Amino acid sequence: MPKRSISVVATVPAPAEQIFDVLADPSRHPMIDGSGSVRAPRPDAPDRLALGSTFGMDMKIGLAYRIENVVVEFEENRLIAWRHFNGHRWRWRLTPLSDGTTEVTETFDWSTARLPLLLDLSPVPRRNKAAMERSLNRLSALFGATA
Repeated sequence: MPKRSISVVATVPAPAEQIFDVLADPSRHPMIDGSGSVRAPRPDAPDRLALGSTFGMDMKIGLAYRIENVVVEFEENRLIAWRHFNGHRWRWRLTPLSDGTTEVTETFDWSTARLPLLLDLSPVPRRNKAAMERSLNRLSALFGATA
């Protein structure tokens, strides 16, 4: 079976709690999105995500569209993941480091997708890896780091 996830890791110059506050707030997702596709949360999105939260986002890849997400993994200040309609997941894992910084791992996981073979055959995983690298750079920049 092929590996159906890709991850990018970066050290962000902030405590895990501050980073998690950004990740758990859908209104801040456009600030860190490295794909350029996340526009804004839907008006009914919660202010803070928790396990089971649903939130819609206005998106644009060529054409504008909406996508619904549900939080499927959640550990306060350590882990948050949401899935899209196809079942694939975006996961953020935070590991506090002794110097007050945090190792942040962003993962695109399509092992849980309804049609993983379609993603296996597409350029999406490779494109997402580059976007995740940009997302982690943008997240670091929120806390004063320069790329």
